[in-house]
Amino acid sequence: MRLRLKPFLPRSLYGRAALILIVPIVVIQMVVSVTFIQRHYEGVTRQMTKSILVELQYIMNAVNAAPSPDAAARVAMSMAVALKIEAHLPPLTPEPPQSHIGWIDWSGKAMADVLDQGIPGLSRIDLVSDPRRVQLWIERPSAPTLEIEFDRSRASASNPHQLLAVMIFASILMTAVAFVFLRNQMTPITRLARAAEAFGRGETLPYRPRGASEVRAAGMAFLAMRSRIERQIESRTLMLSGVSHDLRSPLTRMKLGLSFLPEDEETRALRQDVEDMERLVDSFLAFVRGDSLEETAQTDPVALMGEVAARIRRMGAAVEEMADAAAPARMRPEAMGRALENLASNAARHGSRVRLSVRQTPASTTFVVEDDGPGIPADQRELAVEPFQRLDEARNPNRGGGVGLGLSIAADVARSHGGVLRLGVSDSLGGLKAEIVLPRQRPD
Repeated sequence: MRLRLKPFLPRSLYGRAALILIVPIVVIQMVVSVTFIQRHYEGVTRQMTKSILVELQYIMNAVNAAPSPDAAARVAMSMAVALKIEAHLPPLTPEPPQSHIGWIDWSGKAMADVLDQGIPGLSRIDLVSDPRRVQLWIERPSAPTLEIEFDRSRASASNPHQLLAVMIFASILMTAVAFVFLRNQMTPITRLARAAEAFGRGETLPYRPRGASEVRAAGMAFLAMRSRIERQIESRTLMLSGVSHDLRSPLTRMKLGLSFLPEDEETRALRQDVEDMERLVDSFLAFVRGDSLEETAQTDPVALMGEVAARIRRMGAAVEEMADAAAPARMRPEAMGRALENLASNAARHGSRVRLSVRQTPASTTFVVEDDGPGIPADQRELAVEPFQRLDEARNPNRGGGVGLGLSIAADVARSHGGVLRLGVSDSLGGLKAEIVLPRQRPD
């Protein structure tokens, strides 16, 4: 049963808390209405019906004792007027084929049960034709049927409209008050969730712990965790800045020294080695630096994709672009451009055609990079996104290789935006398809 009800339950904490609040109130209302109010009014109805039953039995005894039908009619009329009851002998209204009692008229059923037990010969009861009146048809042996009619208020308690109205109004008022308090308790949790989600995307939202003591404790723990992570990122950035300077200086001296040497095969080989070392250092620094120093901004995905395509074309690759107009999305444009450029350069290195496209839905923005190369086997895709894992030999040994950080940088950038890098097979080109899926920020 839990599995069947789960798709219909609210997903948010506020919705579930509201459901927990509303369900008991509705159940209590139903229990009080059915088991207390209805039973109470049924008991009152039985007592009132027994009171008028004495008057009806008195009329029946007098009518049955009359010497003739005319005398019985006069006796019934005179006694009924005195008791404020209408009696007709013979009946003025034709006797219905069956009794008429509303299916939800619980007090009417209780009244009919008392009358049926107390009046011998009672054949029909009508409580539907005129809800404010009670009509009875009483059969007499060897005599005309007696019709009796009286106000229902004399035998049945009035429906508890006022009590129900007061109870419903009080319940609505208390529910509204409870919702206000519930919202005040849910708001700090919602703010904490937004701050944590934003920090997962690399943004730092102002947050101050509020609410209940447990929520405050969770908020303080989050602030302490965020502060430690920010200090670690800052320390790593400062360290890498020094490493970058220390590594580039000897490389620059080596390049300068090589420029004064005679141009021959050995010099060209050394110069190529220095360039490879410089490229390796740049790739390593780009991987460990990440995008921690860049602020997020509203960015046009299509324009960003066009800039990446232009840079790849300058490398001599054939690049196709496929994208419709897309709404701006919040991201770090330089980091995302670096990730896309890594994916596109890998595609150009391992294939002859590269296709860049952008898809957007209300929930996500997806950058897609496809090529017509050999692709990556399914059992090696998880390994391919790990740092320094080179699968170039398996893909295409004749097109050159990287340092094994392109996919790792793209995956790291996607994760820092709260997204994911997915690898698959291109349906149209047949090679590798790399998708960076970024969640779109929810409106506050």
